[in-house]
Amino acid sequence: MRMRARYLTNRLFNPMVNNSGLSRDLSVTFGALADPTRRAILARLASGEATVSELAEPFEVSGPAISKHLKVLERAGLISRGREAQWRPCRLVGAPLKDAADWLEEYRRFWEDSFDRLDDYLRELQAKDKRASRVREKKNGRKK
Repeated sequence: MRMRARYLTNRLFNPMVNNSGLSRDLSVTFGALADPTRRAILARLASGEATVSELAEPFEVSGPAISKHLKVLERAGLISRGREAQWRPCRLVGAPLKDAADWLEEYRRFWEDSFDRLDDYLRELQAKDKRASRVREKKNGRKK
């Protein structure tokens, strides 16, 4: 009879995320964060609102390319765009980032716990090795 393999991902199941609309939102958020240009745009907006031209300034891409990046960020709920006369200032929206950080926090705890258990195991092995070394030293010392 063949036993079913147990995978690490079985332990990583997060019912709060998997049983809510948050899962889709997280996928959209992480998809938007996957691009370095979009992450740089968010970093710039963390210091305050900016216009599209101000956001495009440090990048060697076309205006339409920046607009596409902004649309992705807006669809993910990471930015909002206002209207002041002919200007369309963009603002950072923190809620999706907080949701992503909260989700990641669960996994940080998981890995910290795993590393703590590994540390305990390594200390146990080192202690056994020290005891074995002392026994060998005593045996070698008695033979002389």
